[in-house]
Amino acid sequence: MSEDNSRKDIRRILKTFGIRADESMVAHLARNPEISSIRVRLTLEDVTEYSQDPQPEKMQFTIEDEIKR
Repeated sequence: MSEDNSRKDIRRILKTFGIRADESMVAHLARNPEISSIRVRLTLEDVTEYSQDPQPEKMQFTIEDEIKR
């Protein structure tokens, strides 16, 4: 797979995640008007089942932040 194809796949996944995450957080705040802020954790994790031995190091990336109303 070329780097261009990889980049397109990465951007497609991130765009889809961003849209769904935005909708989910807005809906959560709308259902809970008494909440003044929420603390969120976003994790990106490689869940590939590798058959190689030794197994490649799996990717994991996490960010945490606060969303204020």
